[in-house]
Amino acid sequence: MKMMYAATPEQEHYMQYLLNYFYTDVFPYYFDDEQIRQFEEWGILSLDHKHVAYNGTMKEAFQIISALQSLITVIEHIGEHGDLEQYEWLFVRNQKILARHGITFPFRAKQFLHKRAMPCSMYVPAVNQWVM
Repeated sequence: MKMMYAATPEQEHYMQYLLNYFYTDVFPYYFDDEQIRQFEEWGILSLDHKHVAYNGTMKEAFQIISALQSLITVIEHIGEHGDLEQYEWLFVRNQKILARHGITFPFRAKQFLHKRAMPCSMYVPAVNQWVM
């Protein structure tokens, strides 16, 4: 008999936060709104897709969370410094970890080389709640 530990609700919420972070704080700097909408339709970075092999174990949650955090860090570094060669292997490694769990992330590291300075996107969260 093998004992498995379930992911905590906090881990589940944090995974959703990181997935949402891609759509609100990463993708708008590299893609336009129409492309991001397509990503949502295709189930990119979604745990609700039929091919997702995430069973809710703590080990899987840790793997997914660390892969998402690493991808965010690598993408933000590449976008700021353009240092692609040094971190491309890390990008691919974490992409494969997500793929093992059925989470789709079909991008190449070089797509994140040129970061927009000020994206105008409906996906970017509002700075405040006041309407001007």
